[in-house]
Amino acid sequence: MSKIEIADGVVHKLPEDLWKHLVSNKKALKVWEDITPLARNEWICWVISGKKAETRNIRIKKAMSKLEGGMRRPCCWAGCIHR
Repeated sequence: MSKIEIADGVVHKLPEDLWKHLVSNKKALKVWEDITPLARNEWICWVISGKKAETRNIRIKKAMSKLEGGMRRPCCWAGCIHR
């Protein structure tokens, strides 16, 4: 069985844990595929910038919830410093 291809960001590659959540959430995945590569990059950077595994897991769950609701970029975050 081949892995489902999901678009990455501009600088950041989609990490495995975020990929798993997107694959299992059709509504969030639909928004993910509709947003720009720069917006995807912002979501990825926001998730991976958490220092602890607990923080990262919380951010992934919040990202899924926000994407399901149609939010196109993470809110209240300065943005990716890597672009």
